[in-house]
Amino acid sequence: VSDDTKYMIRALKAFQIPVQEDREAFIVFGKGGELAMPSDPIFVGNAGTAMRFLTTFSSLVPGKIHLDGDERMRERPLADLLDCLKQMGVKANSVKNTGCPPIDIEGGKVTGGDIKLAGNNSSQYLTSILLSAPYFEQDTCVHIQGDLTSKSYADITLDIMKTFGVHVGNESYQRFTVKAGDRYKAQTYRVESDWSSATYFLAAAAVTGGEMTLTDIQPNSVQGDAKFASVLEQMGCRVEIKSNSMHIKGNPLRGITINMNNMPDAVQTLAVTALFAKGETVIEGIGNLRIKETDRISALANELTRLGAEVEAGEDYLIIKPGTYHGAEIETYNDHRMAMSFAVAGLKIPGVGIKNPQCVEKSFPDFFQRFANL
Repeated sequence: VSDDTKYMIRALKAFQIPVQEDREAFIVFGKGGELAMPSDPIFVGNAGTAMRFLTTFSSLVPGKIHLDGDERMRERPLADLLDCLKQMGVKANSVKNTGCPPIDIEGGKVTGGDIKLAGNNSSQYLTSILLSAPYFEQDTCVHIQGDLTSKSYADITLDIMKTFGVHVGNESYQRFTVKAGDRYKAQTYRVESDWSSATYFLAAAAVTGGEMTLTDIQPNSVQGDAKFASVLEQMGCRVEIKSNSMHIKGNPLRGITINMNNMPDAVQTLAVTALFAKGETVIEGIGNLRIKETDRISALANELTRLGAEVEAGEDYLIIKPGTYHGAEIETYNDHRMAMSFAVAGLKIPGVGIKNPQCVEKSFPDFFQRFANL
């Protein structure tokens, strides 16, 4: 079980929501919005998803709840989400006035209604509001200011909420509506295979010219990273898709120009793949990578350069030009995706070492065991 999942389960139990771990499942006993006050502060490490979802969730509980995380989490912004909660009558404050954790949430009754949310930093702020919105006092309408980043993650949210019985109106990703009083209905839900994790194995085939078959996956998933194979196709790979599997064959790669706003978690995989393409690769629309587990744009520029690539890093883009490569010790910045993506580079460049490899426990604890079987 990944560290992020452990943090979320621990938090749910703090709200007196029973969670049982079966051999291949988690059984969650819902409370229908009747949540207990946690006896202690909630700590989530660097689990950004848990922090954002729990921020609005905490507003449903009468009393003050304290949410905190590790050193990096204290640098990750929540101001847009806190502002939304304030619009609905919740006392939501950054304790150190940084707009980042630690935060105090004091709610109980959340009005709902019409609220404005900046869309450029994270789609998870929207998801946080939508997941709890059925328990607000009024119908909720979220008006997105500007363009919503990472729309594919909003699609996942709406799809799961629909499966559990709550409909969300979506007007061109600019207006989202949820009716007060709608209620989730218990389900047996099979979580899809994770396409973000699959990208490393697809890239392994791409850079080595090998072949790979992924099974028990949904090629037509609403997950944004399900489209990563099509990116590799643009670079020259051959991809064959079946109902629940995908076969990829690596071919000589060519550089591309692509907007990755809807696939932010696959950017590091693509950047490493680009090392082995003919010509430069331009990756655009990735400004929100600067507020992830680390500043991923800067981290990629540093480590790709360390291997011998020529890299130009802008506020929301990367340009990667192939070079003459050599082995190096890769700094992971305690970012699981840095470790996993640069493992792909090690398949082609002798002498690549990954510092702090245990950081993959955040999302994929047995990654290196599985990768070693390739």
